[in-house]
Amino acid sequence: MTAAVVLRWLLWPVLAATGSAALAQGCPETDPEAVALLEALAGRAGAVSYEGVLTLQRGNSLRMMALRHRVDGDLVSEDLTLLTGQEAQVVRGDHPLDCDSPGQQLLRAAALAQGECGLAGHYRISTGPGERVAGRRAVRLLLQPRDMYRYGYVFELDRESAVLLKGTVLGAGGRPLEQFQFASVNIGGDAPAASERPTAAVVHRTAHAHPAAPQAGPETGLGWTPGWLPAGFVPTDETAAQSVRRSYTDGMATFSVFVERLGEPLRPGEGVVREGSTVSYTRGLTLGPDPVLITVLGEIPVNTARMVADAVQRVR
Repeated sequence: MTAAVVLRWLLWPVLAATGSAALAQGCPETDPEAVALLEALAGRAGAVSYEGVLTLQRGNSLRMMALRHRVDGDLVSEDLTLLTGQEAQVVRGDHPLDCDSPGQQLLRAAALAQGECGLAGHYRISTGPGERVAGRRAVRLLLQPRDMYRYGYVFELDRESAVLLKGTVLGAGGRPLEQFQFASVNIGGDAPAASERPTAAVVHRTAHAHPAAPQAGPETGLGWTPGWLPAGFVPTDETAAQSVRRSYTDGMATFSVFVERLGEPLRPGEGVVREGSTVSYTRGLTLGPDPVLITVLGEIPVNTARMVADAVQRVR
């Protein structure tokens, strides 16, 4: 899971372009300069090859990894290899460079033309003095949540390429929950081809599924729907009414809801596991006559996860 978290960080590269003029006119407390910078940087980061060694700190856990991001024509591939602890690797190959995820689509000018603010409707976006990271000068982007249902973020982006050099997730009171940063990085060179990359004992290959295509998977045998979601969160893909899992994003954070049918009710109670910015919240409920186990897993505060779980409803 740790390797997948880092890939998520690096596939954000400030996510997507926005319409700075529309944001400046229609969204409150939005710094037009910061949004213009976001727009200028967002489209470039994924289109350049880079490789380096990075660290990921989540609570008291510190991991070191090697990342290679290779662009070949209109396709991009990544591999992330753990250098400490378990010998493992995550590989994502031949991903279309121009493919937008639902999170990216939230930030496109099309949404702004409909009077929506996109990401700026839920985060205050501003700039600040950048650091030197891995020997390179960075520019800082700050995203402060407008409500209590999501975390804040601080990004340090390379001034020349817009590659994300460092990222921090901030909890209540600005407390760092999770931090990724490059220790060394080479940007713009030819990253090694797949045949030249090191391999690990355990290799996980991620699949590229189209967001609009229905996702096959286990079903609960009962229909359900989230009765409440934080403002701005939308489904990441199409799922059946009786699917065990559904996932949601606001363009920055992502979480999934799992509903599993049980043979008998659980005793009252809840379970919470937190690692860095990721929470796993579990509790037993009854939907109509059926006892179920509901789990909310993702990068949201525990109170948000609790509210999402409590609001799950049965539908016919």
